[in-house]
Formats: sequence, C-alpha cells, structure tokens
Amino acid sequence: MNSNDVLAVILGGGRGTRLFPLTQIRSKPAVPIAGQYRLIDIPISNCINSNIFKIAVLTQFNSVSLHRHITDTYQFDRFHSGWVQIWAAEQTMDNADWYQGTADAVRKQLSQIVSANCKYVLILAGDHLYRCNYDEMLQFHKDHNAAVTVAVQPVRKEEAPRLGLLKTNEEGRIIDFKEKPKDPVIIESMKSTDDPERPILGSMGIYIFNTDLLVDILSTKDYSDFGNNVIPYAIDHSDVFGWRFDYYWEDIGTIRSFYETNLALTNDRPPFNFYDPKHPIYTIATTMPSAKVFNTRLDHVLIARGARVKAESIERSIVGVMSYIDTGTIIKNSIIMGAENEKYILQADQNSEEFGVKIGVGKNCFIENAIIDKNARIGDNVVIKAFPAGTELDDPQEPKRYYVRDGIVVIPKNAVIESDTVIEP
Repeated sequence: MNSNDVLAVILGGGRGTRLFPLTQIRSKPAVPIAGQYRLIDIPISNCINSNIFKIAVLTQFNSVSLHRHITDTYQFDRFHSGWVQIWAAEQTMDNADWYQGTADAVRKQLSQIVSANCKYVLILAGDHLYRCNYDEMLQFHKDHNAAVTVAVQPVRKEEAPRLGLLKTNEEGRIIDFKEKPKDPVIIESMKSTDDPERPILGSMGIYIFNTDLLVDILSTKDYSDFGNNVIPYAIDHSDVFGWRFDYYWEDIGTIRSFYETNLALTNDRPPFNFYDPKHPIYTIATTMPSAKVFNTRLDHVLIARGARVKAESIERSIVGVMSYIDTGTIIKNSIIMGAENEKYILQADQNSEEFGVKIGVGKNCFIENAIIDKNARIGDNVVIKAFPAGTELDDPQEPKRYYVRDGIVVIPKNAVIESDTVIEP
C-alpha cells in the first residue's frame, strides 16, 4: 500500500449517552480501557500498524481530554511525513450548526479531506475494540474495483438489532442493507451465511470510499448519517462490496459491553490481546514507576503503572493507572480506573482538607460489580454490592455520587463517597 493514498477519518462520537456517566465529562473515544489505554488508541494504532499515517479525528462533545491525549501521544518525528490531526466541530460563515450525524461531520470537513489529496478515505469509529490490518481491506477494495467497501462480520440474531445488516452475492457485492432493524421478519430475511450460530452479516462501521465518490455524495445530498443514508444510496448507485472480517471485534457502546469487555481481558486467554509485539496498541508514554502491591491476594487482575495496592484481595478486576487501594479492602469483578496524574497518588497517603476523603479506595471496603471512574474518592468501610442485571437508577442525592446501569454501579469521575456508605439493592 502507498500510505499517501489513504486518509483515515476517525469519528469522535456524539454525546455518548449509552456510556453515561463515563461520558459525563469526556467523549466516548477518551474513555479509559484495560487500565492504561483509551478507546481512541485502538483505531489510531490500527492505522499506524497498517502504514496509514494521515489520520484525522473528528471531535465535538466533551473533547478536551481527548484532544490532550492525542496531542501528548501521537507525535511523529520531523523526518516523518505522517500526522494525527484533530478536526474539531466549528462554526463558519457558511455553516453555524454543529455536527448533525456521522456523514454530516465528514461533510463539514470536506475541504480538509480534499486538501489531503488522497485517493481513498477510510472511515472509522472511535469506540470499537479490535485489531485489523486495513491494508488487506484496501487490497480487497482495489481487486474488486469497488467504489465503497464495508467491513462486515457474521453476527448472532440477538446482536442484529443494534447493527446495520447486509446481504451480499457470491462476488461479495452488497445487494441489500437494513440499518438496525427491529422487526424479526426483516432480520430473518437478511440471513446470508452458512453459519447457523452467526447467520447474518453486520456492518462494523468501517468504510473505504473512493474520495471522489464520497465528495460527490456529501456535496450533492443532504445526508446526515452513513448507516441510514449514505451506504443505502451508494448501494443503489455504485459498486459497493462487503469485506469479511472474522476476528474479534467489539462495539463498546453501552456500560454493560464496556464492563464485560474489560473484565474479559483478565482471562487466562483473553479474546483480545494487547500484547502483540508485531501489531502493538500504542498509548501515551509516561515516566510513572512500576505498580506496588503489599500483602494482597490477586487472582486474574490487570494492574497498570503507578498503582499502589494494599488491599486484602482483588479478583477478576482492572486496577488502572495510579490507583490507590488501602488495607483490608476486597474488590471483585470491578474496574478501578485510577487517577489522572501524579499529584493524585501523592495525595493518597494524606487526608484532603477540601474533601475530607482520600484519593482512591479507602480501608476495609467491599466492592463488587462496579466501575470506579478516575479521581474518585471512596472513604473507609464503603460497601458496594451488585444489583440485578437490568437495574437502572440514579443516586437520589445531589450532586449524584453513583449511578446504576444494567445492574452495574458506576461511581463517576471526581465523585466522593463518604466513609460507611452502603450502595446495595
């Protein structure tokens, strides 16, 4: 592949309501994953590993931390022609509106896309977990003389309502497309594989467009969304093919999927491997020291850099960057995201005059089935227990100290949970 032929455009996501409260003050691609990464690291790393070095990230909502992470992490040296740029939503003399959808976001950056002078545009989402060589997809695109190529994956029937569904002919050409259908009859009609467990092809939200076609569609049609508008139009008027990707891929779209995807990384053989030396997942380089663990029983736990752990036991959990967990505490099936910078972990050994609660997780706590976001302060003797799956509720107090989403207790960023608090069904 000639890397100068391809421009990657990563969609920074909308309001991220399904991942709330993790998206309360950050965008979806900035949400931490696996202890020390952020979701945006996945598509950018896949691009770099595929020799694609012109990368633009479209941002709009709660984008400050995402901008900071990208700026601090992805800096090519002066002898390299590549770049990772942030294309933020902006008001202009011609348009006073913000992004109205995925296609509209790309439309509002058409001048930047044209000036990149690339033959192909690769459209990516910023909230998926997978490892992909986009070079293989581009070669498929070229071999089939396609105008548009959609990455597709066989999925189970129960997954179908949350995805765009496609049918292809023997050549791989897409002959039908339904965006997130709910009608069981329509879902049944979209069967197109021989796999009885995964009989339907779902769109992964990854597209390769010939640049001239993309510019033509978005310049002449007032379409706001790729799945609902652009892809169906392209299927009717151009050669659109489906490239089959039959490896691990997860859409981190809900609190439940985020929670289960993270905890699966603690398995003996996790479904996704962050440690592939030939295709690494990059993230910010820091000078933080190694994690320290004192008299703690650990079982299937990922512990990130800078963490200080004095707990009694931790089972099947993620302990994020610069986490602090004090003595006597038991943690099960939980995600502890840690702190944002060194000053927080330095404060963990002393009471804060401002909050009266230490940074991190205090002494003699019991925490299960929870997500503790960054900079949270959990006092001593706090109990957080699992709620039944499907439970949805908010803390009645203001400001809200916790939320329950699909049975998972989420302590939002910067929240304070006073000592002796009990959160349980």
